[in-house]
Amino acid sequence: MSILLTWLARARSSVIGAVLDQDCVLCGAASGAAPLCLQCHAGLPMLAPGCPVCAMPCPGGEPCGTCLAHPPWFDGTVAAWRYEYPVDRLVQALKFHGRLALAPYFARALAGRVGHADLVIPMPLHASRLVERGFNQAVEIASCLARETGNRILPRGAVRIRPTQPQANLPLEERSKNVRGAFECGLDLAGTSIALVDDVMTTGATLNELARVLKRAGAARVENWVVARTLD
Repeated sequence: MSILLTWLARARSSVIGAVLDQDCVLCGAASGAAPLCLQCHAGLPMLAPGCPVCAMPCPGGEPCGTCLAHPPWFDGTVAAWRYEYPVDRLVQALKFHGRLALAPYFARALAGRVGHADLVIPMPLHASRLVERGFNQAVEIASCLARETGNRILPRGAVRIRPTQPQANLPLEERSKNVRGAFECGLDLAGTSIALVDDVMTTGATLNELARVLKRAGAARVENWVVARTLD
């Protein structure tokens, strides 16, 4: 059923985008085939260059003090926007309201910022959450991004083997514990560079745990490609 719902949502988005003019997701003005009008697109909060590892603000383009003192498992982070209004509204429109036309829009925003990776792996959802939602927003974004960049995607390159509480509902200090042991990767990734794709990076705990699993599977480099980054 979830697969059918996803297919129907994609078909609807394709028809609307190809045949009918759309209304801007944010302001309701005519936006043609795009999900946002030009004015709203220009007003999105771009993320300034910062720490190359975690993408937090940091002068000089050098790794920040936190990443130097406590190096994460991932090696870099690329994000298109700051996770604040109205980007938060766009992410939620895709994630919770099935506005799948936003996935290629997000992918295009990221495509000009990222480089090459041997494999693109989207952040997996647990099977129960996938049935509930009907689609994985990270897979939708990653599929479009792989087409934009020519990188190879493995939609099930990693598996979430146990359900976890939503990270947003937990105190910061409990988020790493919440996702510990949540992922599994049965691939031989020896010597490969991996791009992890997700919608939002907040503390980075979930991405860090998945990067740990991929490094244990042999990955030489793991980089996060995310739509938006939450800043302290």
